[in-house]
Amino acid sequence: MTENAPAPIVRVQSVSIRHDDRAASTPSDVTFDVAPGEVVLILGPSGCGKSTLALALNGLVPHAVPAELTGTVTVGGMRTADETVARLSERVAMVFQDPDSQMVTGTLLDEVAFGPENLLVDRAEVLARAEESLRQVGLWERRGDNPDLLSGGGRQRLAIACALAMKTPILVLDEPTANLDPAGIEEVYEVLRRLVDTGDHAIVLVEHNLDAAIDLVDRVIVLDAQGRLAMEGPTRQILINRVDELLRLGVWLPVALLAALRLRDAGITLDPLPLTPRELTTSLDAQDALPTLASSAPDSGVSPAHPADTTGDPNLAVRVTALDLDRGRTRILNGIDLAIERGSFVAIVGTNGAGKTTLLQAIAGVIRAPAGRIQVLGVDPAKANARTLARTIGFVFQNPEHQFIKATVAEELAHGPQLQQIPVDAIETRVSNMLDRFGLQELRDEHPFLLSGGQKRRLSVGTALIDGAPLLALDEPTFGQDRARASELLSLLDELNAEGTTVLVVTHDLQLVAEHCSHILVLDSGRVAAFGPTAPVLASDALESAGLRTPPLARAFREVERHPAWRAVTRLSDLPAGATS
Repeated sequence: MTENAPAPIVRVQSVSIRHDDRAASTPSDVTFDVAPGEVVLILGPSGCGKSTLALALNGLVPHAVPAELTGTVTVGGMRTADETVARLSERVAMVFQDPDSQMVTGTLLDEVAFGPENLLVDRAEVLARAEESLRQVGLWERRGDNPDLLSGGGRQRLAIACALAMKTPILVLDEPTANLDPAGIEEVYEVLRRLVDTGDHAIVLVEHNLDAAIDLVDRVIVLDAQGRLAMEGPTRQILINRVDELLRLGVWLPVALLAALRLRDAGITLDPLPLTPRELTTSLDAQDALPTLASSAPDSGVSPAHPADTTGDPNLAVRVTALDLDRGRTRILNGIDLAIERGSFVAIVGTNGAGKTTLLQAIAGVIRAPAGRIQVLGVDPAKANARTLARTIGFVFQNPEHQFIKATVAEELAHGPQLQQIPVDAIETRVSNMLDRFGLQELRDEHPFLLSGGQKRRLSVGTALIDGAPLLALDEPTFGQDRARASELLSLLDELNAEGTTVLVVTHDLQLVAEHCSHILVLDSGRVAAFGPTAPVLASDALESAGLRTPPLARAFREVERHPAWRAVTRLSDLPAGATS
């Protein structure tokens, strides 16, 4: 620390955290400081202890979460081990990845007032804080609404307002945009930008979506797979100067940086390496000449999807006809007509509340649609029994815990094949292969609920894949995964798709869509807004019209002025060969 530098507001010194029933500590022997007003990003592969470390900053570890903490965490001059969570809440406010997990009242105003009221703050001060906080996040005019009426982005902004009302100098956000559509992500980061401009809060951020976050971050802390401190320093110094080490660790990187690395490997050097779409556009326009791009290959060998029919076409994997679905008194899906050919890799996209998960679950038979409205490979999910559905459709929930029913990881994987009455030896072979494929072999005897978020996701995908169903339906399959594991999973889905498996994916990650999917289905307020091959849909205004945003790579290349032929690039594979990513 320099002589004139302010004292750290957060001090983490030699901290190791071991969860109950775990042999190893993650994080392990981690030391770092956070200065007042600084924005610090924590990166690392899934399972390294990022979220656990975040929970240690507000005292939930060790006071509420069963785990052993060694070393010291000091926030605002208070040692977390010596204080209650209530006292620590005056120093540190926490925003979780699922805003619904923090909502406890019936109106936005009551929700924001709840924290200060529990600290016995004077009534007039509580109301003043609530108004100021709701105005900061743009929700004051909706103060009388029930939080359930907000979009995903709106609920996360409300969670941030609740944190702001506590007037804490430290704000910790654990993947605050993980469950949000691109518009919701923009809402949240616009709020965070305003907070950063005030300089009133030190912010510690755990985030995979670096394209949204990177321009806010002052410093990066990187943990390795064992939870040890691998590197620490200013954002550009770490992401650019040590990019090859980051690639080996498998952490997420900004897509603009991944594009620049691919171009570098193809002999096109962008100096300095860009971190944002705008920087990538500027770097490309600074090039006097760029090579001619090879004409893009078709998105897939699958013909464009055609309107739904009732002819029983054997080339169809999924047919949906005039499907309406209600949840309570609310209409979720409106007159869905859809035909998906066998061998397609279809992304279902839309804003929060557009009906994506409902449609996927109806196709998979997880929720019951009216009989005769859906056919999946000749099976009506509304009429089929569980064994027939399992043989036909492998389904992965958005929340992995919703499908875990066994006491160990290995037993969870074995459950599906057991229902199919596969021989014991064959089941063990399948289970072992799946454990190896998803890096879970050492955790085979762990309870699924004790896994990290990323490990739970890998297990949930493994349970869907192990039966070898000809159609896979996955709801946010890369949520909680580091770059290496997400790439591994998507490569596996690509391989299965190439072998003939039809893949349906609900996702908010539009760059994932651009890179891997043959077709895009855009939902808007429960209706089909667009459906077709990926490239034409990305090139149209369908995403923007449905409240979505163009993926960052396509946005960067669309703005290029000096090299118009490059404006059609939407995915890394469109660039010259030689990618490291």
